[in-house]
Amino acid sequence: MRDRLHRYVRLETPSGQTPALDALLDLLEQRYAELGARTERRAHATGANLLAHFPGTGGRQGERPILCLGHHDTVWPAGTLDGAVPWLERDGRIHGPGVYDMKGGLVVFETALEMLARADHRPITMIVVADEEVGSPSARELIAEHCANAVAALGFEPPHPDGAVKTARWGSTRARISVTGRESHAALAPEDGASAIEELIDQLLAVRRIAAAHPDMLCNVGTIAGGGRTNVVPGEAWCEIGMRFTDTSTERTVLAALRDLSPIRPGTTVAADILTSRPVWTDPGPGELAGTLARAARAVGQETSGRPASGAADTNLTGSLGVPSLDGLGPVGRGAHAPDEQIVAASLPERAALVASLLTHL
Repeated sequence: MRDRLHRYVRLETPSGQTPALDALLDLLEQRYAELGARTERRAHATGANLLAHFPGTGGRQGERPILCLGHHDTVWPAGTLDGAVPWLERDGRIHGPGVYDMKGGLVVFETALEMLARADHRPITMIVVADEEVGSPSARELIAEHCANAVAALGFEPPHPDGAVKTARWGSTRARISVTGRESHAALAPEDGASAIEELIDQLLAVRRIAAAHPDMLCNVGTIAGGGRTNVVPGEAWCEIGMRFTDTSTERTVLAALRDLSPIRPGTTVAADILTSRPVWTDPGPGELAGTLARAARAVGQETSGRPASGAADTNLTGSLGVPSLDGLGPVGRGAHAPDEQIVAASLPERAALVASLLTHL
């Protein structure tokens, strides 16, 4: 498992870098075919998404399938492996870009399938997404399509740092506020201009008031830009905002308020566009899937726990569509999107054993 992970990490896969993403997909597709899957690619400009259909075995061939979800893009730019985040094995931990989020989870999945060689199980469909780190815009319809008949959905994202699985997720939306103004000479004719930057600042104050009225949400202005020269009244400005929601009602109210933003200054226009949106996946509480996970864990000498997560992933969609879902089945570790990204090496086979047991118990 360590060698497979090392091979996958050496192929750096930043979101949007199609040749790099497809090079790793070649390895995954080959591996899944070796494990008996029928594979197909769904091409996209930002990288293909991969479907792998593993047939059911024994007397379970005609049962409803289990939907599994992973992604092969990372947040790390090319060259990270030789610079800020090198591959490192030390004190029982493996460090490197993508080991935790989520190439380790891909290795857990394929190893679990290998362990199922002599066990009866339902059909299994794995979807590997090329642009999960930017909201999975290319895969939303694909995932929804395969939710229709799925008995459960399992995500191979990282677990909580203590190893607990994820039983629900906050909603996550990326929005862009774009402002146009009117350029003019900032000294000779400032009254002829309308500053897009000043208008954007006032719009962000309005966004702050909206967020303050909903203390359970998170709001982060992650990118801002505009203008060009200090002697020109700026004619354009924009920002991108990341928001997280604990409940559907707040999500709807806040997004409606964003769409209703209107300009304050004469000569300016304001537009708010939703770039990507993952719906709230509400914690269903103790249920059949949680009980199945507990039984599967005990069968391999493990104990499990689960709780909601603030981070978003593709299981937001499966959970919101009513498919019983669990996420965080990747290896234990910490440092997602951080320079200290790492996993506990011993948790790779432990998680694979847990997943293999779960797939037979479902």
